[in-house]
Amino acid sequence: MTGPTAHKVNAPPPAKRILIVKLGALGDFLQAIGPMQAIRKAYPQAEITLLTTAPFRKLAEASGLFDAVLTDDRPAFWNLPGVLALRATLRATRADMVFDLQTSDRSSSYLKLFWPGRPLWSGIAAGCSHPHANPDRDAMHTVDRQREQLAAAGIHEVSLPDLSFLSDDGIGTLQLPARFVLLAPGGAPHRPEKRWPAEHFAALAGQLLAAGLTPVILGTEAEAEAERAILERCPDAVSLIGRTTLLQIAPLARRAAGAVGNDTGPMHLITISGCPSVVLYSHASDPALCAQKGPAVTILRRPDLKNLSPEEVFATLFSEIGPPR
Repeated sequence: MTGPTAHKVNAPPPAKRILIVKLGALGDFLQAIGPMQAIRKAYPQAEITLLTTAPFRKLAEASGLFDAVLTDDRPAFWNLPGVLALRATLRATRADMVFDLQTSDRSSSYLKLFWPGRPLWSGIAAGCSHPHANPDRDAMHTVDRQREQLAAAGIHEVSLPDLSFLSDDGIGTLQLPARFVLLAPGGAPHRPEKRWPAEHFAALAGQLLAAGLTPVILGTEAEAEAERAILERCPDAVSLIGRTTLLQIAPLARRAAGAVGNDTGPMHLITISGCPSVVLYSHASDPALCAQKGPAVTILRRPDLKNLSPEEVFATLFSEIGPPR
């Protein structure tokens, strides 16, 4: 051999039937869409099945990435009938290759449920064929961790999710103002420390309206307190509380001038869609591990969100979208 040996880049293993496992919370699921799209691109002719949980079924089906979408009820391991039913579901996919994008103890244990078969497996399950063996993986952002995991399985082009499959159908009926900012004051009910105070959202709404931007409130009925506070301070705000579906948030974000919200799943949809956004973090979650991604995202973090002023959030938002009129 007369020259240096070229570094050989690994290629994805041949597979006709692929199973992707992604359970998780909304934000985690959304950030996995980019890797899922990369898997589909790497295996354009394969039969690809997704195993997920019921809340994400419609989103998965709308993506057009999968030949089948199965739901996992996540039976307790002492629930023998439930585990046997899950095993039957997994084995019925006849998967040659499994991409475990959940990489939890639970999902890793699913490799054993394929017994006596053993498909190729990308993940962290003991003895799997394509392990993500980085000992620092738990300190990586979800996006970087999954990109590195797929590289170990021969898939080297992983982009941020493309949500163009979420169409504007039904958005016209919402009678949106000409120029508006989305406010997402929600959060998990059991994690109040992750919520910016409702009165701060209300003060911000007043500042936005004075600047010629209509505040548009997103969320479910669980956000009634924040909705009430905002409308009392700013009656010209528009409330979409309980009026939108998960699939409509991205099209809304594409029309919005900007967005402000807590660290929640809907903010992942908004930022991925390209909407200039400010996302608010407390001590309760670490943006280094899970921050929303997109072309125009600013993270503001305070140990206690009560100490983050509406004036600072307002100024930060306008550094993204331009000065007020």
